[in-house]
Amino acid sequence: MSKKAVMRSWYGVPREEITWHPTVDPELCMGCGICVINCGRGVFQFDYNRNVPVVARPLNCLVGCTTCQNTCPQHAISFPPLSYLHKLIKKYRVIQRSREELLANRERYEAKL
Repeated sequence: MSKKAVMRSWYGVPREEITWHPTVDPELCMGCGICVINCGRGVFQFDYNRNVPVVARPLNCLVGCTTCQNTCPQHAISFPPLSYLHKLIKKYRVIQRSREELLANRERYEAKL
């Protein structure tokens, strides 16, 4: 799995304009590394001297993803509130853009039951 930058736009919005990435509380973190190993976007690296994960590539984080937060046994990872994400969805007309994408790419997304 490649851990290099995978930053992309989000529904046409430059990723640099969206503040969505994890924050690690080193006081709560036990250094298990689950977040580092499981993040498919290479957001984290591990500081072996301090025994904590480091958010090395914050813009690689998929907007809306909270997998690392959900799997952290110590609840040491946090994200902006979901209300921030919902404001982005409204501001950038994400629902409309998603529907347009679905209609334009039916072959790609249609369930083959």
